[in-house]
Amino acid sequence: MGLLFRLAAAAAASVALALAVPREVRAHCDTMDGPTVADGRRALDTGDVNHALKWVDEHHEAELAGAFDLARRVRGLGEDARELADRFFLETLVRLHRAGEGEPYTGVKPSGFPIDERAAAADRCIAAGTLDQLEPLVPDERLPELRERFSRVLATRDFDVADLAAARAHIAAYVGFVHLAEGEERGHGAPLAGPGHPHGALHGHE
Repeated sequence: MGLLFRLAAAAAASVALALAVPREVRAHCDTMDGPTVADGRRALDTGDVNHALKWVDEHHEAELAGAFDLARRVRGLGEDARELADRFFLETLVRLHRAGEGEPYTGVKPSGFPIDERAAAADRCIAAGTLDQLEPLVPDERLPELRERFSRVLATRDFDVADLAAARAHIAAYVGFVHLAEGEERGHGAPLAGPGHPHGALHGHE
């Protein structure tokens, strides 16, 4: 019962935090529809934590692995326990991912939460292998760098999930590409994070 109480308390706190944050259009790494949560669910369903670990840096790896082990144990106690365990793990994953970016954690936004159209277009472009849907949404002066980052995303996406270095290099390329598409200033050469962070690989910290 102690484990279930901890999970319930953590889930309730995160829901309250998410509801307290103004509803704004933003990126999608901290939404239930986003790629971070999708990989977290994949980790839980397959039992392979590397699907989630690629989203956090090595400094947060042990904490996420511990949350994964706890969630996997609790999931077998029933449907309610499974729901709580999954929420606990996914919230931990997003929180640690945001910490690695140097960004505040404001909870995991619910499915259907509005995101920046440029972020949505960036994902569609990766799936299609072409920038056609994104280029009209980005200022001309950003296009050369955007194309370069897009090429890196495509070049790194066929990684082996067992190879965390390669997986994190892809996440670094992906996050840098999406941030630049959204117009964040750090897309112009400022490091997304320091050495050891998966996003740092985009700037020579592999």
